[in-house]
Amino acid sequence: MKTSTENPSLPQHLPCRHLRTKRMYIPALAEGALDLNQDANDQSFYWCNRTLGALGLDDAPVHLCTCQPGRSCHET
Repeated sequence: MKTSTENPSLPQHLPCRHLRTKRMYIPALAEGALDLNQDANDQSFYWCNRTLGALGLDDAPVHLCTCQPGRSCHET
């Protein structure tokens, strides 16, 4: 039985250590910047710190929900 807090579209693992978002650099928001319980429709801008762009090394878009284990460029 699922509880109301469970959402299968949200990531279940730690995101890649190279994932970045502006919230990481705002002191008041930094602690929860990569919170795994965020809304799946989150429209925040993310970038890969290795490519310095919106695409990862595998040329796929970066986002909290996609930069997960199993992706070829993911690093913990």
